[in-house]
Amino acid sequence: MNGHVSRLALAVLFSLTLTLNASAETVAQTARQWGLIGPWSLDCSLPPDRNKGTVLAYEIAPGDRVVHRRNFGDTTDESEVVTAEVSGDGMLNLRVFFPSLKQTREFGFIMQPDGTMRAMYNRNRKDEYTIRDGKFTANGNPTPSQHKCR
Repeated sequence: MNGHVSRLALAVLFSLTLTLNASAETVAQTARQWGLIGPWSLDCSLPPDRNKGTVLAYEIAPGDRVVHRRNFGDTTDESEVVTAEVSGDGMLNLRVFFPSLKQTREFGFIMQPDGTMRAMYNRNRKDEYTIRDGKFTANGNPTPSQHKCR
C-alpha cells in the first residue's frame, strides 16, 4: 500500500510540474494573447494630450520584451513591463517599472465584452492605491473604458 501511495504522489507531482511548465509564458506572449499589444486611448480620434487624448501603447521590443509607452502630447515616456499574468477571472495583472517615477506599479485590466478594457486597480509596492475595485480612490468615480486604436 505504501508503495502505491508513493507512486501516486510521484505521478501527481509530475503532472503538476508539466501543467506549470505548460502554462509558463513570457511577458510578451501573455500580453499578446490577452490582446494588450497596441495603442489604447479614451478617445482614439483625439490627438495625444493630457486629458482624453492620452495614448497608452504596449509594444513588443527587441528581446521579446514588452514596453509601455505613454504619450501625453507634450511629453512621452517609456517603461518596462516586468511581469504579465492572467488571473483565473481573466484579469491581466501587470507590473511595470517607471524610471521617471523611480517606482514599480502594479495594475490590473479587465477586457470588456465590447473589446474595451478598464483598469481595475493601480497601486505602488507599498499597497497605496490610486485605483481600487475599478474606481479612483481620490473621488470614487469608475475608471473609464480604454479603446484600442487602430
